[in-house]
Amino acid sequence: MPLIPDQPPHVELVPTSRSRNRVRVVCLGGGTGLSMILRGVKRISNVTAVVTTTDDGGSSGRLRRDFGMPAPGDVRHCLSALAEDESLVNQLFEHRFTDGELAGHSFGNLFLAGLTDLLGSFDQAVSESARVLAVVGRVVPSTTDMVELVAEMEDGRTVRGETAIAADGASIRTVRLDPPDPAAHPRALQAIERADLIVMGPGSLFTSTLPPLLVPGIREAVRAAKVPRIYVCNLLQQPGETEGYRASDHIARIYEHVGDDLVDAVLVSRNRAEHGVPVPVDRGGLRRQGVRVFGARLAGEWQHDADKLGRTLVRLSRWDRDELQ
Repeated sequence: MPLIPDQPPHVELVPTSRSRNRVRVVCLGGGTGLSMILRGVKRISNVTAVVTTTDDGGSSGRLRRDFGMPAPGDVRHCLSALAEDESLVNQLFEHRFTDGELAGHSFGNLFLAGLTDLLGSFDQAVSESARVLAVVGRVVPSTTDMVELVAEMEDGRTVRGETAIAADGASIRTVRLDPPDPAAHPRALQAIERADLIVMGPGSLFTSTLPPLLVPGIREAVRAAKVPRIYVCNLLQQPGETEGYRASDHIARIYEHVGDDLVDAVLVSRNRAEHGVPVPVDRGGLRRQGVRVFGARLAGEWQHDADKLGRTLVRLSRWDRDELQ
């Protein structure tokens, strides 16, 4: 599958020595976008998922309120995505109860809550769950502090909580964390420092992609990184979050929240998903924002093809960052 840089023909990207080794990829985000990308890169890279913990709905929200623990849902999805195989244990981890007092809870969320209660640490619970599932790679919360996502809407209202923000339907102006300065997980910072490639997106821009970057330590570690930092543009506009957005609007919102020096290149799909409203790729607008644009045929039926996306990202890790600027 060709990876086609949208660049002047005289620019040549030169592979580095990293291409001879198993690359270290750090993926930041949450939700189905992050778990999808992990399935694509786990076999061909040394991957670390740095996961948002702001989910406050459904099973995650109930456990968060009842046990005073970070939201386990996005972490659970990532653990399952990085599991060695589709074993019965992995299927059990994703099983969701439908009846009785446990209705709505997934077994994996309850398992993480039980381990957190037993060990006294959500961090240790995640590590032990990874061992049980024979996870390929690492899953690290962006922070283990209790944080809430807060949005300022275009109509001036303040909406608190990831679930309420996603369900509101109004246009979002900005999001922030409360408290605003949670401590970054040390292993997340270590993974970013050692990475060969840092990936942001795809996923819900305001409720999945931005929250890890709103953790001050994570943001500064990404800013200081000397390796390619790639934003994977969503295929589809998301109702209630990014309706009417072009690719450059995604980057503009990231810049507004965390600064204009955290993204080196944007990866876009050269084919469209079969369903949904696509995100228009305005290459000129992206270049004016100071980012490079790379394209490949990445779209599946309604989301990215995980294997194609994974192979493309690993290829991007082989270029010197200076050549991307």
